[in-house]
Amino acid sequence: MRRTAIGACAVLLAIVRCFCYNSICGSLPFGDIFGESILGDCVKESFYRTAMIYGAEAEAVFDSAHICVFGCGGVGGHAAVALARCGVGRLTLVDAAVVKRSNLNRQVCAEKRTVGMEKSIALKRRIEAVSDCEVNAVTEFITTDNAGELIPQDASVVIDAVDNVTAKIALICSAQERGIPVISSMGAGNRRDPTAVRTCDIYRTCVDPLSRIMRRELRKRNVASLRVVCSTEQPAAPKMAAPDPEMKANAPASSPFVPAAFGMALAAEAIELLLNYNQERRR
Repeated sequence: MRRTAIGACAVLLAIVRCFCYNSICGSLPFGDIFGESILGDCVKESFYRTAMIYGAEAEAVFDSAHICVFGCGGVGGHAAVALARCGVGRLTLVDAAVVKRSNLNRQVCAEKRTVGMEKSIALKRRIEAVSDCEVNAVTEFITTDNAGELIPQDASVVIDAVDNVTAKIALICSAQERGIPVISSMGAGNRRDPTAVRTCDIYRTCVDPLSRIMRRELRKRNVASLRVVCSTEQPAAPKMAAPDPEMKANAPASSPFVPAAFGMALAAEAIELLLNYNQERRR
């Protein structure tokens, strides 16, 4: 009697769950709802939670996208992993730097076993461990000469997470000249407050030394607008000099929190760009 009651409850629960997910799929997935995915063929299991907030139709939008992430450190690495977890079909990761032990405090590609490995390759392995995303790792530094060549022809969005001003400008200008949406990260170093991270136009940024330089240089090149991720927190002076002789004398201090928040904001902006572009195309 007790087993029968438990079995009946299990059946009822499965049916209720099936009808609840109807709003996600748009149609009720009849089939073996007790042994297989209750979403049937609507979405992949790894996309269930994402579908609940973006809708089942977003899976195809994200899966068909090709996003290029320049810079695979504390900011770019978190952005890339978040995009892969969202279901972005292809990622191109560009970075020639190698993982150092000093990266372990904030970079998602940094593990004890990846120290000495190129960051783009280490990040590729990380992404492949958590998603089905197709990843192309490019171990090159961005320069004014190769920025245009490194952007894939079919790139949907370009994410700029590099820390060199010359490389950032070359990347931004190359992407905009080709009509490819680009989102750029401003300075994440010397900050402690992840809640101060914002997205805005480059010409509305403040208190950030890197943003000030970028505004000046982009005006010279007639760049009218650029979506950026920045912080409203006043950068603090490091409390001690860089102890590693291999680090630059002016290397910024960093925490685990702020670079991750920057990366998440970049990824969220890229996802919204994909969704907005898809909506405009359907009109």
